[in-house]
Amino acid sequence: MISKRSALIILVLALALAASVPAWAQFQGKITGRVVDPAGNPVEKAEVSIVSQKTSSVRYDLKTDKEGRFLQIGLMPGYYLVTVKKAGFVSGSKETHVGVAGEEVFEIKLKSAEAEAEKSYSAADKAFLKGNKLFAEQKFAEAVAAYGEAIGLDPANWAYRLNLGLAHKKTGKAPEALAEFQKAVELNPDSYSANKETGESLAKADRYAEAKPFYEKAAGLSPDDPDAQYNFGVCLVNLGESEAALPKFQKAVELKPDYADAYYQMGTILIGQNKAPEAIAALEKFLAVAPDHEKAGIAKQLLDFLKK
Repeated sequence: MISKRSALIILVLALALAASVPAWAQFQGKITGRVVDPAGNPVEKAEVSIVSQKTSSVRYDLKTDKEGRFLQIGLMPGYYLVTVKKAGFVSGSKETHVGVAGEEVFEIKLKSAEAEAEKSYSAADKAFLKGNKLFAEQKFAEAVAAYGEAIGLDPANWAYRLNLGLAHKKTGKAPEALAEFQKAVELNPDSYSANKETGESLAKADRYAEAKPFYEKAAGLSPDDPDAQYNFGVCLVNLGESEAALPKFQKAVELKPDYADAYYQMGTILIGQNKAPEAIAALEKFLAVAPDHEKAGIAKQLLDFLKK
């Protein structure tokens, strides 16, 4: 006859893992920037676009003032791609993270462009913007072609690679998407979005050991993003590293107190650690914030076992 604890562990191990993408927390931040030329002089009336890396539908377009400065307020926390264009210069871009009610301040230095180089880059930029438009219109196959054209003109641009990967992902071409995400990481190792997408692509292919360093990097780049912490935790659980995963789920609920799936994961791990009171608290919180969750029935069964 198996013990109560063994029965609980068997039940927990039989549960399927499921990641979720919770809604953004209701906080705002801002980005303050300055655009200068190679000599450090301000660049006036440069075109600035700020696009969310979480959803391309969140976009802001503005221009620099006579001091080369720009400001965008009312930003939700997360990563944004800031792109700057000005005739006579090679366009510049920077990925930046906006924290909860935080302010990011940085400078973008544009490089002067020779006429032919500028013409070539402008063509690449035009193809990239065309791809973004098609992506927003959910014309993903056409977006793939546009991003491919942009990469042909500027193969070292990591943002082009990232967006091509996203378009491949939408068309169901997982291997092609992964290849582009990996190339984006190679070109920009400190890109949160490139690391996150690479990790997710590998995890979906059950290649958790390979996914682990990318999830870890993404979580480190975005320590106040509950999704980054949760996804890293799920990866660790799939590798049998539940002890290491628990702090990630705890961090996720600290950042987002109504993160139901994180509470569920905490509960199942704590059962395996024979910490019944803590497990009960986590599962009860799970049911409180998500009473209609697909795992609510299992959570109730676990609670019944724990309270006997």
